[in-house]
Formats: sequence, structure tokens, C-alpha cells
Amino acid sequence: MIAATQIAPIQSVLIVGAGPAGLLLALLLAQKGIETHVVESAKTLDNQPRATHYGTPAVHELARAGVLDDIQNEGLICRKFCWRKLDGEVIAGLDSTMLDGTMDQVTCLPLNHVSRILLKHLTTKTTAEISWNHKVVDIGQSEEKAWVDVETLEGPQRLSADYIVGCDGARSIIRRKLFGDGDFPGHTLEEQIVATNTYYDFDKFGYQDSNFIIHPEHWHMAARISNDGLWRVSYGEVAGLSHEEILARQPEKFKHILPGKPGPGDYRLVNISPYRVHQRLARKMRVGRFLLAADAAHLCNPFGGLGLTGGIVDVGGLFDCLAAMYDGKADATILEDYSRIRREKYLNMVDPMSLENIRRLHSQDPETALEKDGFLQLCKKAEKDPELAKVMLRSANDLRYDFTKLYKENLDSK
Repeated sequence: MIAATQIAPIQSVLIVGAGPAGLLLALLLAQKGIETHVVESAKTLDNQPRATHYGTPAVHELARAGVLDDIQNEGLICRKFCWRKLDGEVIAGLDSTMLDGTMDQVTCLPLNHVSRILLKHLTTKTTAEISWNHKVVDIGQSEEKAWVDVETLEGPQRLSADYIVGCDGARSIIRRKLFGDGDFPGHTLEEQIVATNTYYDFDKFGYQDSNFIIHPEHWHMAARISNDGLWRVSYGEVAGLSHEEILARQPEKFKHILPGKPGPGDYRLVNISPYRVHQRLARKMRVGRFLLAADAAHLCNPFGGLGLTGGIVDVGGLFDCLAAMYDGKADATILEDYSRIRREKYLNMVDPMSLENIRRLHSQDPETALEKDGFLQLCKKAEKDPELAKVMLRSANDLRYDFTKLYKENLDSK
């Protein structure tokens, strides 16, 4: 084990995983001039749309990486959010149009498009390299270096760097090698989620950019994810159903949950993906010269977008720490701070807030939700109180942490 107090100049970083977190970290590091190598087991970018919404803390990180304009030009800004009954009646909502012109607005673009934009920017950097078809099978470290053993089309290789970051998702090989295959503390939710991308005319029913429907059986979310009429519809299903059973039930489910009670000929289902959701956090996000970020470090349910947003904020914080080490403004102890602070943000914000978000939809009576739900009451009040609305809309920025406060120059001045 490497001592946390070790002074560790940094010249090179190897990142495992070419998802949005890995590519964003690589881009930030490469812009700083740090030699960065991304390795990915697949032969190309993952083309699945997956997550779509980037909360305001993530928007700040995308902006400083220089990719926000490209993302917003291709995607959209989500300005209006509401919670509804199944019949479409609005219970309460938030409107962020008052923040137009700022970075404090949720941005939407499917994940595969964001990864493509990040890769385009990354390939212009001379200090960055990306290797496809590189599957990590083992890891190791010494006082001087960390390394990964990889399988490639040309045979096995060992790649080393000053630090290695696991951005390789929920099944992270880096996390599993550090802690063991079954060691990812937390739990799996009973609720089964089905995510779809669907073309349907929600606008004619007065739907806003993001709509959360409260109902004990037919709870769901419908959110605009493109400018051409494509919507993400994610809904809860009965636990224990097979993939085939979920697909067979989808037309009847849509008839219950979509406004207008459409049949299959009234919408176009682009894709459908059932999955289980987890609330989990790695024991540490730093072990010697190995670091974890995003889904490799923590998972949560998708309602509220806190998993994707939290992962991007991890990346911004980790970059600040590694950049400080590169500039001689911090030693390796700042990486212990990274692990501690990002874990605290998950435990104190991401986990409880994301659980509250999903439970709000299925664990209360929609007829009495406004009377009993303090958050919905605040939303209702904010509809007539712009200053309260601004506070609520910007509250997610608390997920960030200013690691520059821990730079030696700032600590010495206290």
C-alpha cells in the first residue's frame, strides 16, 4: 500500500473506460498537458442512448471542458418540470426559464451523442491516446507506478502510469480487483424499471419538458430528449417478470400511462430496455495509485439524473486534485480528500435524494401528495416566489466541492 502522505508528482494518468466519465476526465487532463491514455474493452463507443439528463453541477463541468456549446447545440435545455396525476393533472412544478442565459439549467442529450462529442474533442489533443479492444484482466501497483494487464488483439500487454482511474461502469474491473467481485456495499431496489425511447405527441396534451407521474401502480416519467419529438418514457414494472413478459406487457402498459391512451399504431417505440436499479457505494474511491469515479464508484436509481450528474461531478473534482498535484500545489493526500468528500456527497445527497425521488412516484396517494409531501409543497410555493424557485433550481450545485480550497497555497494562507 502506498502511503497517503507520499509527495507524488504526476506526469501520466491511465483511464479505464471510454464512457462519458472517462472521456471527460481524459479531455480535462489532456487540456492541462498531462499525458493521458484511455483503454476500452469494446471496439468503439457504446451506441446505446442510456442516460440523457445532465443536472446543473454537471453542466458546469461540461462547460469548463469546452464541450457544453456542442452538447446544447445538438441537444436541448430542459426548462420546465412537473409532477402529475395519472390523468395528467399537474400537482406542482418548477420553471427554470428565469435562469436562461446561465449554466444553472438542466441540459439533455442522449449519452451516446455526448460521448461522441467528447471523443471528437479528445482526438485533437496531442497529450491524449485512446486504445480500443483493450480488456483489463489484472492490476497492480508499487511505490512508483500503477499498472494494468490487458488482453488486446495483438496479445497481452502491461500498461503503466503514475495513477490509474477506473471509469469502467457498474461492473468495474478496477473496483472488483481492488475490493473483490461481491464487495459493492448497498442494495438493489425491488422496483423494476423499463426505459424506452418513444416518438409520441405529448405536446398536444400540454406535457412539459420533464413530467413525473405519481401513481402506486402506473408511476412513470416522460421527458423530452430531442428536438424532433423523441421522448424518454421510463416506468415501473412488476418485479420478477422475464424480458419477454415485459415486452409483451408494454403495449397495454403504454395504454394505461400515456396521455390519450394510445394503441401501438399511435406511437413509435425506438427501443426498450428493462433493468434493475441499485443504490451502492464503493468502500473507498482511492486505493494507493488507483482511483474510482462515476458508476465504477457508486450507483443510484435514474429518477432525478443524480447518477449521471454525480459521476460527472466526480470527474471535475478528481481533475482538480490531479491538476494540483501536476502543478505542485498539492501532494497525494488530496486524493484521500477526493475519496472522502465524494463519498460524503453520495451518502448525504445522492443516495437519500434519489431514493426520495423514486419513492415520491409510487409510495403515496396522488390525491393527497400535495398535502403530505414537503418537497411538492415547496414547488407549489415556488410557482409564485421566483427567489425560492431560483434557490431550489440551484440547490443541486451543492453536489460540487471546490477542491482548490485544499491546495497548499490556500491552506497556508489560513
